Amino acid sequence: MDTAAQNEGQESLSGRPMAVAAAFEGDQGIGEARAVARDFLSSVQVVHGLPVSARASGMVQLVVSELVTNARKYAPGPCLLDLEVTGGAVQISVWDQSTDLPSVQAADPERVGQHGLEIVMAVCQDFCVHREPVGKRITASVVLADDPGGDAAGHQAI
Repeated sequence: MDTAAQNEGQESLSGRPMAVAAAFEGDQGIGEARAVARDFLSSVQVVHGLPVSARASGMVQLVVSELVTNARKYAPGPCLLDLEVTGGAVQISVWDQSTDLPSVQAADPERVGQHGLEIVMAVCQDFCVHREPVGKRITASVVLADDPGGDAAGHQAI
């Protein structure tokens, strides 16, 4: 994992975004990506004073795990993880070299496996896939704090 960009661009509450980036190759990936997310969210709370609910922390780590897992499983070469806090949410972005776009299958309680993107879309405020000149970038965002009334923030099932 290349963490040279870690903490680059992070500044206190001056209106500029807080961000971290990491690259994963070979056997590296999922566990280290979750650790990057966990450390980043800890910094967001401790250093920058922004509230991060336990639910949001868990959801960010889940989303990072699912997106990095898919990149490592289905795409050759490295994958890049970017986390950025803007507007009270953390934007999670994973780039990989594959041009194949992911497909979300219809909900099926009988299906074993391949529920990752369903889960990601259910817990995220936003989810999008962008083709890049090389590969693709998947971006999702998770609200950092829960509603003061106790309701979980983010995408709500209807």
